[in-house]
Amino acid sequence: PRLNKQMIRTEYLKASIRAKVEHPFRILKCQFGFRKAIYRGLPKNDNKLAVLFALGNLLRVDQMIRSARG
Repeated sequence: PRLNKQMIRTEYLKASIRAKVEHPFRILKCQFGFRKAIYRGLPKNDNKLAVLFALGNLLRVDQMIRSARG
């Protein structure tokens, strides 16, 4: 019984981390049209996602600056 409780706790922690990570992916995919991944190789897809996250960070900073200016 104890093993099951430990496994449930581990899965709960993994699910909470997964939920935090999936939201930014959804935002970027909707904002920049990365809906379908074309499998050109892992390095190319990895590079494209890195660029998308960089653009997403720039947009967030831009929004923060604009809201601070009023």
